[in-house]
Amino acid sequence: MKISIIIPVHNAEKYLERCVLSVMSALEAARLVEKTSTRAEIVLVLNGSTDRSKEICKKFAKKYPLALRVIECQKSSAGAARNLGVLEAKGEFIWFVDADDAVAEDAVVELLRAGRGMDLVMTGAERIYPDYTDYLSAVLPGKNMKSRFIRYGSGPWQFLVRRKWWVEQDFKFREDIIHEDMELMSSLILYTKKFNAVDRPLYFYYQNPDSVLHQKKWNEHEFDIFPALEGLYRRFEKAGAVKKHHDELEWFFIWNLLIDASMKHFAKFPEGKAGFMKNRKMLRRYFPKWRRNRFLKEKSLKFRLRCDLNYWR
Repeated sequence: MKISIIIPVHNAEKYLERCVLSVMSALEAARLVEKTSTRAEIVLVLNGSTDRSKEICKKFAKKYPLALRVIECQKSSAGAARNLGVLEAKGEFIWFVDADDAVAEDAVVELLRAGRGMDLVMTGAERIYPDYTDYLSAVLPGKNMKSRFIRYGSGPWQFLVRRKWWVEQDFKFREDIIHEDMELMSSLILYTKKFNAVDRPLYFYYQNPDSVLHQKKWNEHEFDIFPALEGLYRRFEKAGAVKKHHDELEWFFIWNLLIDASMKHFAKFPEGKAGFMKNRKMLRRYFPKWRRNRFLKEKSLKFRLRCDLNYWR
């Protein structure tokens, strides 16, 4: 089998049909190109849904018995569901797709073509908001590839991965936090030189207001960003890459702590105010001279002042 598309399913009844049908269309397009019907599978991983997701999954399993499997995960986290999906997958490649997103019709064809002889393939993606769309570009192979990759901060859905390589490197998502991808994805490039990219929007990343990262109420798990970043730093230490990629890793911390988490979560809720103190503690521990970061120096004065303000809040 050529590819296993792993889809964690947690309370996704509003979006699941759109997701699965888009993936089925992409697999059918690949089948027509490759002239074979046994090269792909969809693995739906149910993890703790309380809505109609299970019923919808069973409907699809009945409709597509040769192409789609449903398995159940005893833990409710996306990390646990993805880890179980990898264990169950049979494909040469794996692709993690979120249940509230969709893929382009030619996505599987293009990614498998780019994946020949590769461990890792990155795709471009459209990030879709209610009133506008923007583009997340892929990091192209070249002189500054590793630097951009580490700073990029991508989700698992932006990568086609050779399953054997993933297993041999013992990659696993944390199963007890919501920022499980932050701990892992930016470190992948440290472990392979077999990297390719398709800089086209083959993935449609919908900004779902019901998702765990877009909550209207405070979620204590927003503080999971701190163990996630600490875990990422440990991965770079283990690979002996902290010194070599110091500025890139430092920038990743700056962006995620002082811009993303501060503006989207900590500043919006009274309970999040403790996050600013945690920001300072983490940066003082790992990157006390963060203001000298070369990527930060390239930003406008307004941007740098915003970082400093969020540091001292």
